[in-house]
Amino acid sequence: MAIRKIARMGHPVLQGVAKPVPDPTAPDVKALVRDMIETMIDANGAGLAAPQVYEPWRIVVFQAPPERAPEEVDEEEAFDHTAPLTVLVNPEIEILGPEMEKGWEGCLSVPGLRGAVPRYTALRYRGYGLDGAPVERIARGFHARVVQHECDHLDGVLYPQRMDDLSELIFETEAKAWLAAREPEPKEENADA
Repeated sequence: MAIRKIARMGHPVLQGVAKPVPDPTAPDVKALVRDMIETMIDANGAGLAAPQVYEPWRIVVFQAPPERAPEEVDEEEAFDHTAPLTVLVNPEIEILGPEMEKGWEGCLSVPGLRGAVPRYTALRYRGYGLDGAPVERIARGFHARVVQHECDHLDGVLYPQRMDDLSELIFETEAKAWLAAREPEPKEENADA
């Protein structure tokens, strides 16, 4: 296993459409996936796509750990936002409804920045594991966001291209100041009332 260098926005490998993997069980695919997982964990990422480590293949790895799930979940939306460490070879996404939600995203290929990105809230994904067996799950919330983000990499799309308001693209170091500037000012109470 090895920690790989991560391609950054602007590199051509991040702009093309990745190739389908002919055999998910091939030893070189397993070796690549081991490197991808080690690289993702080392970089504290929630996911990683093969093009991000300079490999133009349709492979993603991701996890949606509980500590990254939203802090407050509406009772009506009490679905599982988490996902175990997952390897998907040749993934496909099926959107399950028109509902979208904006959420903050970062990317190992766009270091130091965060952006508010609209994403579908529910989807079904399919692909293959390293044993060649089909993988199929329904994802909602953060889990769905991670899957969409990682699969976008396979089609040469980075999250800023999905944003609808570039004023919501900020440096991580400025997040507190950016949010504080958008909070409403407290109302002054009238002492004469």
